[in-house]
Amino acid sequence: MTVGENINIAFTSIKGNKVRAIITAMIISIGIMALVGILTAIDGMKAGINNTFSGMGANTFNIKNKGQNIRFGGSSKAPKKYKAISKQEAENFVADFKFPSTASLSVNASFASTVKYENKKSDPNVMVMGGDVNYLKVAGYDVDLGRNFSDKEVGSAANVALIGTEVKSKLFKNKMPVGEFIFVGGAKFRVIGLLKSKGSSMGFGGDRIVIVPLQNAYQTFSMPNMSSVITVSVLDVNNMDFAVEEATSVFRKVRRLPVKAENNFQIYKADNIAKELISNLSYVTIAATVIGFITLLGAAIGLMNIMLVSVSERTREIGIRKAMGATQKVIRRQFLFEAIVICQIGGIGGIILGIIIGNVVTLLVGGGFIIPWIWIISGISLCVLVGLASGFYPAVKASRLDPIEALRFE
Repeated sequence: MTVGENINIAFTSIKGNKVRAIITAMIISIGIMALVGILTAIDGMKAGINNTFSGMGANTFNIKNKGQNIRFGGSSKAPKKYKAISKQEAENFVADFKFPSTASLSVNASFASTVKYENKKSDPNVMVMGGDVNYLKVAGYDVDLGRNFSDKEVGSAANVALIGTEVKSKLFKNKMPVGEFIFVGGAKFRVIGLLKSKGSSMGFGGDRIVIVPLQNAYQTFSMPNMSSVITVSVLDVNNMDFAVEEATSVFRKVRRLPVKAENNFQIYKADNIAKELISNLSYVTIAATVIGFITLLGAAIGLMNIMLVSVSERTREIGIRKAMGATQKVIRRQFLFEAIVICQIGGIGGIILGIIIGNVVTLLVGGGFIIPWIWIISGISLCVLVGLASGFYPAVKASRLDPIEALRFE
């Protein structure tokens, strides 16, 4: 018999036992849905992380103040504190760094500020950054309305600001924000630009931001140990490693570190941060895959039991087929094809549900919609394997039935 004939016989058998076939397909759907859904959500999260950091570009790195060494095991020694990067040190670096690149100075003025406009105010979760004229370029922002800072505004610490789309939506609704005055940390700023949306992928809130001129940030939001951030955008991404080495050497000279002294600053590459977050998701991927396969194993066992019941119920039918000349190979193929067809029906349903559920989870955490072709193909292939594994023993059992005894079966 041809493959098409076997598939037709399988569909005929399924139509004759609709309830059993539906239950079996649903069991398979649940297993595939769990596997595809979880892995789709994880892929969406990975894409969200990459999108979040890709705005900075693969050719960008930051020089930041080194954090503290956390000591465990009850050590009585206090954590080592590192010197903040002063504005003067940052400016000296820019003056001495001759590598082909664009350098920008910035400072995180506040992680959680409230922005006010007339009688409206934002939640106390707005990030305030101080930046120079190059900050938008190296940070991956574009101006949607209005303009960027001028050199004069940065140098004179003018009370002007650029705002993100979340701040605009919260305070201005449908009103044009450019030219209006807002209050940030008690200081009054005139809005000169609205930034294009970067999205809030994975909760990083790139649109919940206010950017003010660098010198203004130092004066208005002054705090002890306020540390500058140097961002360098290399012209040729292939020279990134050379640029990092040159930057390390220059900044060590700026900070007058002895030859054998360790760096009291850190250099972060945007793609390294994304890779670190994605590597953490790999553990979740492994756990999710194990859970999905356990669910699918349960579905396979359920399918095998239902197929064994089917063999018992159709013993007389098998005897008639054998009496009409069907060989063991033909009977075995018929039951294997039936198991595979049921698996594919359930698998397709599970794949569709898995894609929907996975993308809903992804969208909830700020990712984008994806179609996981790898998991779709994998799910279909897996259904074939599950059908073969689950249907093999029942098919062999059916093919070995004695035709005389099978015809006597009531």
